[in-house]
Amino acid sequence: MSIQIKTQLPGPKAQEMVALARQYEPGCVSEQVPLVWQRAQGVWIDDVDGNRFLDFCSGVLVTNIGHCHPKYVAAVREQAGELYNCYDFVHPWRARLAEKLVRITAPHLDQAFILTTGAETVEASLKIARRARPGFEFLAFDGAFHGRTFGAMSVGGNQGVKRGCGPLLPGVIHAPFCYCYRCAYGKTYPDCKLHCLEQLDWIVKTRSTGAFCALITESYQGAAGSIVPPPGYMEGLFQWAKDKNLVFILDEVQSSFGRTGKMFAYEHWNIAPDLVCLGKGLGSGVACSAVVASSEVMSVLGPGEMSSTNGGNPLACRAACAAIDIIEEENLAANAALIGDKMMAAFNEMAPKLEILGDVRGMGLAIGLEIVRDKKSKEPAPDLAKRLIHECYQRGLAMMAPIGLFGSVLRIAPPLVITEDEAMTGVSIIHDALKAVSTP
Repeated sequence: MSIQIKTQLPGPKAQEMVALARQYEPGCVSEQVPLVWQRAQGVWIDDVDGNRFLDFCSGVLVTNIGHCHPKYVAAVREQAGELYNCYDFVHPWRARLAEKLVRITAPHLDQAFILTTGAETVEASLKIARRARPGFEFLAFDGAFHGRTFGAMSVGGNQGVKRGCGPLLPGVIHAPFCYCYRCAYGKTYPDCKLHCLEQLDWIVKTRSTGAFCALITESYQGAAGSIVPPPGYMEGLFQWAKDKNLVFILDEVQSSFGRTGKMFAYEHWNIAPDLVCLGKGLGSGVACSAVVASSEVMSVLGPGEMSSTNGGNPLACRAACAAIDIIEEENLAANAALIGDKMMAAFNEMAPKLEILGDVRGMGLAIGLEIVRDKKSKEPAPDLAKRLIHECYQRGLAMMAPIGLFGSVLRIAPPLVITEDEAMTGVSIIHDALKAVSTP
């Protein structure tokens, strides 16, 4: 397959559907380019007007196995004709999915609680952590995104998600994350010697009541701008939490199932999180999420103290089982590492030649390009980032709206089945768009 643009963009049918959506849907969803999806296969999207686009967004880091994988589609179709809800009653696919998750995660993670959304797993983890330790406070991080429910918003670190929704969950204390390109302390890695970690004791001393129970962090900060921790940071953070007997909650909702070049992002570091939040790529299309934990932590809840109407339903569980099989059988984590390295190398090669490309960062096929006015000032350029997304759209490349604390980061996250040729096609389009936007 290849990019095919047959109409002016957006086409007439797309314009009609966008107008219909604007009339009858609330304006609270994210503002994307006017690409109206009709069908998708692998890394290719066909819109309602017959135009074909290369997908660099995977929905929003969901379709790790690509769109409409034949084995996945067959499993979902068969299950839809058998059973798709039975509440908390045991069914074969929930049991099998729990077994799979325990098998593929770290040895100390021996129980899996199946839910529906990523935010649900964060809420569950916060509840479990408060029961597992005597305190009630959580240490979270500036810039974090953990979901849009109240507990998840409370531990989130971006006003845009929670504006006007206070008061939020009490007992949440935020600390700066390791945003090395824009260090909160004005330091430079590695000369900083991870100053942000050294400051955690001071933050606790000055802001806590002495009743901490847990720490929650993303493996890399996605919505804040694909901010990847530098070497040594995550190990130091984990050790700091363990020294204080805190429950260590790792939000891997978007970083798991091969996205970063390993099945789970924690495999990049020598850490053993107590609770791991999973989602997005777990279902790879059908909504499914899970909390994977040690039985020592999970056992604090008794029968009936936590369940979900649709969590662990047969359709979602069977889809997730199929997705995991595909990721393993097709070595998609390894492909993400290989193709991601090649894409990062290409972006790093072009960065010195483009004044508006301020920073290139990523893990596997989770890559962020920070757009600035110029490299010296590092002034965020959200308007240029928006123009870049539209330039890519006009050239047949589908990308999400800009992300980041300043709305100035391009998020690149294609399905993990992407080939090198397909990836380089997208990289070339981004390069052309960068040059077009850079030209006075």
